[in-house]
Amino acid sequence: MIRFITDKKEKQAITRAILEALPEWFEVEESREGYIRDSAEQPFFAAFEDASSTKAVGFLALKQTGAETVELAVMGVLKDHHRSGIGRKLFTAARDYAIQQGYSFMQVKTVRTGMYEDYDITNAFYKSVGFKELEVIEVLWGPENPCQIYVMNLKSMQNIIAARHSYRGAFADEKVPREDLTAIASAGMDAPSGCNKQTTSVIVVDDPKTLGKIKETLDPPVAQTAPAMIVVLTKRINAYRDRCFAVQDYSAAIENMLLAIVELGYQSCWYEGHITDEDRICDKIGEILSVPDDMDVVCLLPVGKAADEFHGPSKKSFSERVKYNTWG
Repeated sequence: MIRFITDKKEKQAITRAILEALPEWFEVEESREGYIRDSAEQPFFAAFEDASSTKAVGFLALKQTGAETVELAVMGVLKDHHRSGIGRKLFTAARDYAIQQGYSFMQVKTVRTGMYEDYDITNAFYKSVGFKELEVIEVLWGPENPCQIYVMNLKSMQNIIAARHSYRGAFADEKVPREDLTAIASAGMDAPSGCNKQTTSVIVVDDPKTLGKIKETLDPPVAQTAPAMIVVLTKRINAYRDRCFAVQDYSAAIENMLLAIVELGYQSCWYEGHITDEDRICDKIGEILSVPDDMDVVCLLPVGKAADEFHGPSKKSFSERVKYNTWG
């Protein structure tokens, strides 16, 4: 289980306990004490065996190194928990956090591969999660410990897909610029559609009065603090003979917009069943927005900066859901 730790003393206690148990990597006392000291002020993730555990078995701390860049400052996992997936879970939580905070790049400094076996294992891990070699700077730590810098593009599509999670928390009281909303809507309109019938349309809502009317219809209430919304419409027309692909069309458009929302530093949630159930909230929204009779409201996407800390749900293992050539 991964937890985001905010208490400064707890961060330092976890850092000390784990780094002192890993002398192969952190034997230099001055460096180790620096990591412990600095961890108090850094975004900090700790891994526990389960929800009831109080002893951390791993941690990861981040630090900002530029307006667009965050560094994986220090990371450690107890030896008896190596190769158990904990390091990957810690990194995933940290990467998602960095993307949510709007960073474009992540870097990490390590010792160049080929110098020490322990660091070779560490470097193999960094490469496995997506880091790429940038450069080696020997003068930083001396020729006996050449500093290898790895970097990662947090705005790559693969990372955006991995970081996108449904967000149902409160939104910051911060207006979403019209140009960002336009970019999000454009991503939706660029999605494929069956036989190119282009059955999906959207209404971008950023007028506070109109937003208020829509929020009043939502029962149970959701997205009440969202500074903007994208209302997704569909026109159910046949694309090929008697086949209608409107559901596939708007699903592709919605996913494009959800990814664009995260890429631009915002959060959202796909609200469809919530408004299309028997109470037909979607029809009330349609009336507010003067939606034509031949179009249906099918989805609501709130857009805004997250005001609450959140982490994505755990996923089943890759091997459980992906097979090659046969399921057997």
